[in-house]
Amino acid sequence: MLKGKTALITGSTSGIGLGIARALAAEGANIVINGFGAPAEILRVENELKSHKVRTLYHGADMSQPVAIEAMIGAAESSFGQVDILVNNAGIQHVAPIESFPVDRWDAIIAINLSSAFHTTRLVLPKMKQRNWGRIINVASVHGLVGSAEKSAYVAAKHGVVGLTKSVALETAQTGVTCNAICPGWVLTPLVQQQVDARAARDKLNQDDAKKALLEEKQPSLQFSTAEQLGALAVFLCTPAADQVRGVTWNVDGGWYAQ
Repeated sequence: MLKGKTALITGSTSGIGLGIARALAAEGANIVINGFGAPAEILRVENELKSHKVRTLYHGADMSQPVAIEAMIGAAESSFGQVDILVNNAGIQHVAPIESFPVDRWDAIIAINLSSAFHTTRLVLPKMKQRNWGRIINVASVHGLVGSAEKSAYVAAKHGVVGLTKSVALETAQTGVTCNAICPGWVLTPLVQQQVDARAARDKLNQDDAKKALLEEKQPSLQFSTAEQLGALAVFLCTPAADQVRGVTWNVDGGWYAQ
């Protein structure tokens, strides 16, 4: 379905981003992956994606640096000619009360979780408009719709991503370019596993009980959303059936936002 298209997914060497990259590759899209990781692991990921008979490119751009983001977009266009599908997924987390929240962590979270999406979008959008086709998919979070204590930077950034999504959707409303946000709840990514580990250590719980406690607080289904589910949704947003899905915040949160 996506043969001949090129998808760039930030923060895609693991977790949600990798799940989306796998789903898009399975539909025939060439893939540009970005993120951190050991060279051997990144090579393994590229080889896995190539099993779908697609081309891949890895770029290790630091998503807090606009110059590095520009270089990544330039490399993608040099290799594939264009970026048809942009998935803004890169993100980091830090948990602390606001009065003791480290300023450098605030700045880093805003830069990576929010500002990077602005920079990638501004760089790919002109050519998408010229071709009159493009998909911009922002991986926000249910925390783009609700708050949680001690996550001020993450919540602020993800609310910003939701606002950015709506603005871009309105600016592209009469074109073949769409912009939407996916808002996951708990997904058992390395980022969330850190919170599971912290809960286990704090409350002296085993891993299973720590996961259950985390889910019971927020996610009524008591099940983690999965990267595969998010990948399938990203694929749908690239289909003609989603041509009039614009500026949407699509929750995949086990009922979290329904409460």
